Amino acid sequence: YGQSYGGILAFEYMKSVATATTTNEDDAKCLSAILSSAPSNVAQVEGEFVRLLDELKKTHSKDDGEELTDAELGDLFQTNHQCRMPEMPPKLKEAYANAGTVWRGTDAIKDYVATPPAEGASRMPSSMIMRGEHDFVSEDCIEPWKSVFNAKFLRYKTMKGCSHHGLFEDGATYGELIDSFCAEYD
Repeated sequence: YGQSYGGILAFEYMKSVATATTTNEDDAKCLSAILSSAPSNVAQVEGEFVRLLDELKKTHSKDDGEELTDAELGDLFQTNHQCRMPEMPPKLKEAYANAGTVWRGTDAIKDYVATPPAEGASRMPSSMIMRGEHDFVSEDCIEPWKSVFNAKFLRYKTMKGCSHHGLFEDGATYGELIDSFCAEYD
């Protein structure tokens, strides 16, 4: 399982196992994987972020016609594309507040583009790629996973009404999707 950039880590781990010349018994136990709101290309998701900010600027303005401040625009982006709840859940707020400095944001992985495993690699586990309907990790950002996964089954799911943190926004549906997928593939 990997959420957001953790999905990139999950994919790269599965790819390394698929291309390894020797296998560790624990590695072979991975029967399936879930990438939740995980972009396949960091520059592409950064472009999507900018596009969505521009869209919000065009569709929202103050009563006096002035542009939104950066803070107001950030709050609007958060409630539309990051976590569509009246208030961010305390655990999620805490996670963002305690994010590191070196690995915060996308600078450390700005050039990342998912690539398929080397030819002759063993199959990767069946996987589910999921995202929220209003997620800044758009359909276009997850579509390339189809061309890089070396898996027998790859399932795509979009959670209606959710954004980047569907687990918090609609935990019951999120859990049902995962239960259904694991029951079928594990």
